[in-house]
Amino acid sequence: MTIIHIVLFKLKSSLSDAEKKEVCDDMLSLKETCLHPSTNKPYIITSSGGVDNSPEGAQGGFTHGFVVEFASLKDRDYYLSDDPSHLAFGKKNSHRWDDVRVIDYEKGVY
Repeated sequence: MTIIHIVLFKLKSSLSDAEKKEVCDDMLSLKETCLHPSTNKPYIITSSGGVDNSPEGAQGGFTHGFVVEFASLKDRDYYLSDDPSHLAFGKKNSHRWDDVRVIDYEKGVY
């Protein structure tokens, strides 16, 4: 089972380019800093993301998107509720966005 976690941020327009980059760097660094509670090793399979560049115009004001892949629901749930690095990311950066949307799905489950 592979769980995909998609996060869309509407970063505040008042942020500097450096502040926007810091949010993105912080989000992407979670792949290395989020450690499994029993193995103490990184457990995020893949993580990617960046600034929106779609010409479709259907972004609804969301400026940045990220995709994080987990091996299981248990790993995803730990990440969301208990992982100290993920929780610290939210505490540090939540004041930098006006809105956030999240959708998760299991590959191949329709």
